[in-house]
Amino acid sequence: QVQLVESGGGLVQAGGSLRLSCAASGRTFSSYAMGWFRQAPGKEREFVAAIRGSGYNTYYADSVKGRFTISRDNAKNTVTLQMNSLKPEDTAVYYCAAGRVAGTHGYEYDYWGQGTQVTVSS
Repeated sequence: QVQLVESGGGLVQAGGSLRLSCAASGRTFSSYAMGWFRQAPGKEREFVAAIRGSGYNTYYADSVKGRFTISRDNAKNTVTLQMNSLKPEDTAVYYCAAGRVAGTHGYEYDYWGQGTQVTVSS
């Protein structure tokens, strides 16, 4: 069982930056791939970024590539999403998730956090 808690969301102007963190419980954190997803009002949940357990491989949605960076610290059981050059269309609730593969679909993840709101004003 893995429990995930996100933090770091908030309100930022377009062009600004935010850093989201996800703290995980459990002693097997490094065995899990971690992903970030987001869901805007009235829209389906969408993949943002993922990272393998080792941290050596990362994957990004085209919409965030070059602006967002996912990283993890297995010693601290944390995964981070650094978001730069934010746009109003990045506004959503952001969720971190843990799974066995660094997939781009929600069904590939077994555990989810409660989400953190990110709002980007124009």
